[in-house]
Amino acid sequence: MNTGIDPLVGRLQTVLDLRQLQHTVTASNLANANTPGYRAKVVEFDKLLESVMHGAQTLRTTDARHVGTAGGTADNPVFTELEPPPWAVDGNSVLAERESARLNANALLYEAVSRGLDSHLKLLKFAVSDGRS
Repeated sequence: MNTGIDPLVGRLQTVLDLRQLQHTVTASNLANANTPGYRAKVVEFDKLLESVMHGAQTLRTTDARHVGTAGGTADNPVFTELEPPPWAVDGNSVLAERESARLNANALLYEAVSRGLDSHLKLLKFAVSDGRS
């Protein structure tokens, strides 16, 4: 994460990247809704977001034998595979309604963070220009 002059910008950029990752994972789940045996994946987003917003130091695993953090890091997130419901005959754990709801919620949150970042950048631009537009 590049903090530059304003660390908030770097953190918000990372949040947007994580939201994009969540969108990709959810879209992949929906694309595999009819694949027998496919396990839906979820990003441990809440743990990653907490780590990013509190500026936690990120640990990188450089070897497969290293112990990772509970939710992973922004650079190396942990994915959880969901178990299929008891009625899933083919072993597929994708529930289209759940994934669609996750996709819609994630899109709204992405938009909110994007607007917040835009407002913050406009404020910085205003400050740098000494209040001149």
